[in-house]
Parts: sequence; C-alpha cells; structure tokens
Amino acid sequence: MHKMTRIEKTFKALNRPALITFITACDPDYARSLAVLKTLPEAGADIIELGMPFTDPVADGPTVEAASQRALAAGGSMINTLKMVREFRAANDDTPIVLMGYYNPILQYGPEKFLKDASQAGVDGLIIVDLPPEEANEIQSLISNLPSLDLIRLITPTSDKARLPKLLKDASGFLYYVSITGITGAAKADTSAVSAHIKIIKQSTDLPIAVGFGIRTPQDAKTMAAFADAVVVGSSIVQNIADHADDHALCEIIHKQVSSLANALKS
Repeated sequence: MHKMTRIEKTFKALNRPALITFITACDPDYARSLAVLKTLPEAGADIIELGMPFTDPVADGPTVEAASQRALAAGGSMINTLKMVREFRAANDDTPIVLMGYYNPILQYGPEKFLKDASQAGVDGLIIVDLPPEEANEIQSLISNLPSLDLIRLITPTSDKARLPKLLKDASGFLYYVSITGITGAAKADTSAVSAHIKIIKQSTDLPIAVGFGIRTPQDAKTMAAFADAVVVGSSIVQNIADHADDHALCEIIHKQVSSLANALKS
C-alpha cells in the first residue's frame, strides 16, 4: 500500500495554496540558520526549501548567491545541511523539507550515499536545478528505491508541449514552475502568461504546481496563488536574513515577514 509522503499530506490537508519558503542552509551560520528554519513553520510556511550551499549557483541571482557565499564561509557543507534537517526533524515531523541546489555537491558526496543520508535525515524532496531529465537517470533509479523522497522537476516558460511529457515522466511531489526566464529574485513575472501556461500543464498532470522566482511581497503571492497550488518565496526572505543577520531579533523579523505572506494566502 502506498504510504502518503509529507508533501502529499501537506497539499491534501490545505484548502488553499501552500506557502513554500526558501532559505540557504548555514546562512549566516549554522546556529542562526537553524533558528530561522525552526521559525518558518510557526510563521506559516507549509513547505520549506533549504538551499544546499554551493560556490557557483548559476540559476540564482546575487541575493541567493551571496547567501551561499556566507554559508560556505561559515562552514556550510552538505554534512551540515543534513545535520540541520535532522535537528529540525527532532522537533517537527510534519513540515516537508525539500533540498534545492546543484548536482556538483551531490556528486562530490556520492549520489547513492547522499540520497540514503538525505532520506534518513528526513528530507522529503530534491530540486536539482542543473539536472535535466536527460541527465537524471542515475538519481532517478536510486530514488525509486526511496519512496519517501520526491524528485521535483522544474518547468519553465520555455517548456513547450513537446518537452512537457519528458519533464512530467517520473516527476513526483510537486512541479516547480519557474515564472520567468532568468535568475532568481530578478524581474516580475507576466501573470497572464504564467496562468495560461499552468492551465496547459494541468491538462497533463495531477501534481500540484508551485510557482517561484520573482515573488516577493504578500500581494505578489496572492496574485500567483489565484492559479497555482503553491507559491515559493525565496530571495526576499534571504535578503531579509542578510539585512538583519546580526540583529538579536532575526527570528522575529523573519517570522513577521513569513506570517504576512502566509496571511495573504489564507485571505
């Protein structure tokens, strides 16, 4: 019998679009990052994306790239990222955590060992930005033995009807719709174009569709939530962490920001 994953449970339980928040693991350092991570569900995040620090995050804008640099300078690593997940899981067994990043650190760690350790730590999904389906055979075959881990596919405005079946094959958890062609935290998306494209995608899949890139404010979140199953907010939270890293009220500041995003989706 199929055991429901945390991601499935979360989407099933909500009668509104989910709020997915992104932070980079170990930014600005391990202790403060863990404290912020624990704050996110309390503030209303339904799913958390945790960035795996990497020296060359090509799809990310300056904000997330700077977060990776800070994290690495503070000793951020794959080992510490998984340790953060384990510590988070000690107190929270419900909120899904999706690791987001690039294939290089996974390759360095050893894909088989990484997937096993991630699954045991309590990770629910992976978004590997630079791993298209054509290159994902090894990960795909390893992950098929770990039913609690989803490989989440990215779909972009340039993913046409011919490309969709390839992207949807073996996808699980949810789909991450990149609302702009470009880097994270950049321009605002063209809402009507995104909405039209999501309608087309929904004809071919039952997976929830999360929209990310370019969503900063509660109003942005509300606008996208009109036609998406989830909205992803990353760069504006990461920027807030950067701006207040040394503030003793860092967690309260992030809590307030995430609460206002969550409330926009509840209303």
